[in-house]
Amino acid sequence: MATPSTSPRPRHFSMIRGFHLADVFTLGNAACGVGGVLLAMAFMRSQSLAQFYWAAALAPAAFIFDVFDGRIARWRQTHSALGRELDSLADVISFGVMPAALAFAAGLDGGWDCVVLAYFVCCGVSRLARYNVTAESLSEGGDKVKYFEGTPIPTSVVLVGVLALAAWQQRLGDAIWGGAWQLGPWLLHPLVLLFALSGTLMVSKTLRIPKL
Repeated sequence: MATPSTSPRPRHFSMIRGFHLADVFTLGNAACGVGGVLLAMAFMRSQSLAQFYWAAALAPAAFIFDVFDGRIARWRQTHSALGRELDSLADVISFGVMPAALAFAAGLDGGWDCVVLAYFVCCGVSRLARYNVTAESLSEGGDKVKYFEGTPIPTSVVLVGVLALAAWQQRLGDAIWGGAWQLGPWLLHPLVLLFALSGTLMVSKTLRIPKL
């Protein structure tokens, strides 16, 4: 008589069982970030301000998803390593790559601008990696981290707001605020220095911000 198979279930079944309601909101955050990147690219082809505005609007939408995934995880007590990693990956897209892509589409596309934008994204990645490995010690045995070391990466929503304001005032492309400087072989738009400042504040180890 045939015996039931005792082979282990494929790994992807275990992964699906590991998802919680909070993770759905985290994926909503990631979807907003990807949508913002795609709309930024579409704007570069069409120069339709509507697409730029929609891209900018997806940043606060991603922030809302990011806030709710944490609150839901605490409410349902469903914290997990998978959820933490998902949250970091989504934040890199929505609050790192997407603002940088939108800045490039807005006209911060000189050689030095690209260096600064890459620095900004790398700071965001470093900030999240450091947070993940230090979260347990910073929480002091509790369920919640007491403070952030450096500014949280979602603060880049402010940068997106600045770009949206520039678009509203028709100050994109060659008309971008601050103009452009020729430094050696490449151009630098002074406005991109806001991204350098944001990235530097994210990786600061002396700046401590209480987590609400």
